[in-house]
Amino acid sequence: MPVASALAAAVLFTGGCSSAHGTSLSGDPSESATEVSEPPSPSPTPSLTPLYPTGASGCHDNTWWTAEESKDWVRLVIDTPKENYVDEGVSVVSLPGYNGPLCRKITVQVEFWKLVYGVADGADGERLSNGLRPSYYFDIRRVKRVELHTDGGVDQKIALPASLYATDRSPCEGALLSITVGKPLTSKELPKEVGVGGQVDVSGRATVDFRSRRVADYELSEPSAPQVCSPDGKPTADPADVPAPGSQPTDLYPTPESSFDLGDVFGTSAP
Repeated sequence: MPVASALAAAVLFTGGCSSAHGTSLSGDPSESATEVSEPPSPSPTPSLTPLYPTGASGCHDNTWWTAEESKDWVRLVIDTPKENYVDEGVSVVSLPGYNGPLCRKITVQVEFWKLVYGVADGADGERLSNGLRPSYYFDIRRVKRVELHTDGGVDQKIALPASLYATDRSPCEGALLSITVGKPLTSKELPKEVGVGGQVDVSGRATVDFRSRRVADYELSEPSAPQVCSPDGKPTADPADVPAPGSQPTDLYPTPESSFDLGDVFGTSAP
């Protein structure tokens, strides 16, 4: 049975060197000697301060890292589609000397989930965590999973599932990307509630509450028009003809053009 969400609800899971001062070999210069001034040396370009500097072995020792430390590193090296300015997809960015490489590789799961939204049907069903009834329910299924064993030594790219991120996908469909340290997510670790047009973080990204502390990063692509979807997730109308909930009409007048009569302004009437 479906589980409620902030405006939508999930249902079943399917799917240095030193230098010395030199001394003159010929003694002090004579009075007739011409002084030559050296041009100032250019200042060195400041470099990034390594967050994970390499040691004598050429790698950063992460032998005793906690799960939280591993998650922090994964957030640094992996770019989600909206963060990736080069091309679409998920990227593992290699910056040797800055983020390692690490001495021990970390297992990372990159999982893509398909969300199918439907309007909540009737007053029955589970309540949201805030006690309200959901506006939508959703079904969640895994579409693609890629397991990485990475130390940040080389660049890696993962393509998006084409159908899941297609521009002409159903207005009832959304996509959720999760990046998890360790094993794949289980149904008990998936979010129960996913908002539509709800809360966002400081970067403007929609927030999703996973029930797992292993999730290092995620990205939600919301459905374009869940308000036109039936309870089983099928579009029942053209989104262009059905305004989003809470939207205001754009027309200022009930007719395409307003009339303007000088007689109304000056109080005159026609003979």
